[in-house]
Amino acid sequence: MPDYSTLSIQPDERNPRIARLLLNRPEKLNAINDATPREIRAAVEWANAEPAIHVIVVEGAGKGFCGGYDLSLFGEGDIDHPCQQERHPWDPMDDYAFMKRNTEDFMSLWRSAKPTIAQVHGAAVAGGSDIALCCDLLVMAEDARIGYMPTRVWGCPTTAMWTYRLGPMRAKQLMFTGDVISGQTAAEWGLANEAVPADQLDSTVMALANRIAGVPSSHLAMHKIVVNQVMLNMGLEQSQQMATVFDGITRHNPEGLWFRRYAQEQGFKAAVQWRDGGEPIPEGDEARALVREMEARRRPDGKCQ
Repeated sequence: MPDYSTLSIQPDERNPRIARLLLNRPEKLNAINDATPREIRAAVEWANAEPAIHVIVVEGAGKGFCGGYDLSLFGEGDIDHPCQQERHPWDPMDDYAFMKRNTEDFMSLWRSAKPTIAQVHGAAVAGGSDIALCCDLLVMAEDARIGYMPTRVWGCPTTAMWTYRLGPMRAKQLMFTGDVISGQTAAEWGLANEAVPADQLDSTVMALANRIAGVPSSHLAMHKIVVNQVMLNMGLEQSQQMATVFDGITRHNPEGLWFRRYAQEQGFKAAVQWRDGGEPIPEGDEARALVREMEARRRPDGKCQ
């Protein structure tokens, strides 16, 4: 079996036509680091190269599916990174190139010739929702949660899947608020194929995967190409390009820079609590002034006192 640092993949013991792709950083709620997107793509490519495999189930180890990007690294950390450029001026094309590569890696689940099923328990939020929504099908525990909280500040979903999966009205509601919804609500809205009690999640997903796995792989690939082409005709690739550019802007405009400086000074948990708590996000001149104050408190080595 392939060996990865953030996930594992192997045929299911009961049905070797099903591959189980397990996001496996449970101590970090399976948060995304620099290796995660590349390893997802590599695992999908491995499964597609295995003739016996007909369907891929994507799931998370531990308490949830995926808690998004690792903010202890990307938000709180003092790093110079394409998505966290401390050098000035910000280079949007460096940011775009890195995040577009991540988007394309997540989209390997969507482009896979083998159907993909996201099995979501706990939380699939922020970047974790991107992974889940790039899968063809979504089955959730009723008490699971899905959403993109960083739309409130410091993020735009680069895969742009919300509108294509929910329609414009529901997508706007979630993008404007940053709210998360339960698995039960996701099923009622048509975002999830099904929501079941948590103790029935695995058996429900496996029943679906087994049903799909009995279909010839060539038929599955052709049916998927037809449906995916409809989404491409609707402008999915253009939407992703725009969303990825906007994602970089949200992290480097005054509001995004305030969020990062606040996370560096107070810790990412405090920054997330402010972001998600419903209080107004500082913006414009107020955000610029707060950034200047926080930067003035930073030590010469760049860290906050």
